[in-house]
Amino acid sequence: MENIDNREPITVTSPLLPPLDEFEKYLEDIWQRKWITNNGHYHHLLEQALCEYLGVEYISLFTNGTLPLITALQALRITGEVITTPYSFVATTHSIWWNGLKPVFVDIDPATGNIDPAKIEAAITPRTSAIMPVHVYGNPCDTERIRTIADRYGLKVIYDAAHAFGVRVNGRSVLEAGDISTLSFHATKTYNTIEGGALICHSAEMKQRIDHLKNFGFESETEVVAPGINAKMDEVRAAYGLVGLKYIDRAIEARRRVAERYRRELAGVEGISMFEPRPDVTYNYSYFPIFVDAERFGCTRDELYGRMKADGVLSRRYFYPLISAFSPYNTYESAAESNLPVATRMADQVLCLPLHHRLTDSDVERVLSFIK
Repeated sequence: MENIDNREPITVTSPLLPPLDEFEKYLEDIWQRKWITNNGHYHHLLEQALCEYLGVEYISLFTNGTLPLITALQALRITGEVITTPYSFVATTHSIWWNGLKPVFVDIDPATGNIDPAKIEAAITPRTSAIMPVHVYGNPCDTERIRTIADRYGLKVIYDAAHAFGVRVNGRSVLEAGDISTLSFHATKTYNTIEGGALICHSAEMKQRIDHLKNFGFESETEVVAPGINAKMDEVRAAYGLVGLKYIDRAIEARRRVAERYRRELAGVEGISMFEPRPDVTYNYSYFPIFVDAERFGCTRDELYGRMKADGVLSRRYFYPLISAFSPYNTYESAAESNLPVATRMADQVLCLPLHHRLTDSDVERVLSFIK
């Protein structure tokens, strides 16, 4: 197949998943150590390695990506109402509900899919104590404007950075923003530990509080200092994460090539639009969303999705429906479609194309053929 941009073809010629024999060595060592959970050897090694790779000082590992969101709200002692986005995976809002708090939805920025800072202030009430934005698809939020608003009203900011592993703005990690950021290491993410997640904070004192909360509140063998939960990452997943971290840059580069080919070949297709990348951002290419304007494209997003699925090409309507449309939340005043016109339109048009570091040229051509 012709290599249009004169770079190497995206066809995978070497494994980008953690090699089995390398992972087996870690498993054998875990077996010999006879320590498979509770702050073990590989748990500590992975925390150190991730701090170095991500450019952060404090990180706490979790067993999945939802528990960090729940714990972050606990760690910051959030009360009352939390302003958030309806355009995300439902775990974002579920974490607010599980803490006995009220989610307040505001609309999103059509250029990024992220919470629109211009809409935040109007949603603040005397009961508001925090903002929970999401770096959607790894697109960085407008962290400076959000920080200014939070400082003006004395609010905490918790970033759901599930999609933003390794993302940087002007060379600095997006995880430095806010009071706390959370990561997901689910198997669908660019970097994963099969299941897993993490919290990033900015002080040793906060990390200690988080570590207490994720391990039942234990300070020592006989002392409990907080009503914590069990959210620890085990040694097997930590070891998997250590091996995978060695290959993450190669995986991101392979994904970049796929994403850039999608962008190049779909640029002139009538009725298909895409987010414009920012030159100051280092992306991780977690997702490649397109937006289907049915009138101009000639069929609806759902029709395109169905045709692809019928032929074994699995795209995803991510995020559809909006969180605010689900039954636990659709009775809130802030969940009304009239309050969320941009998010509603984006949810009705979005289709995330297959994007993975093991996609071949022929795989990508097959996806493109449905659209072009």
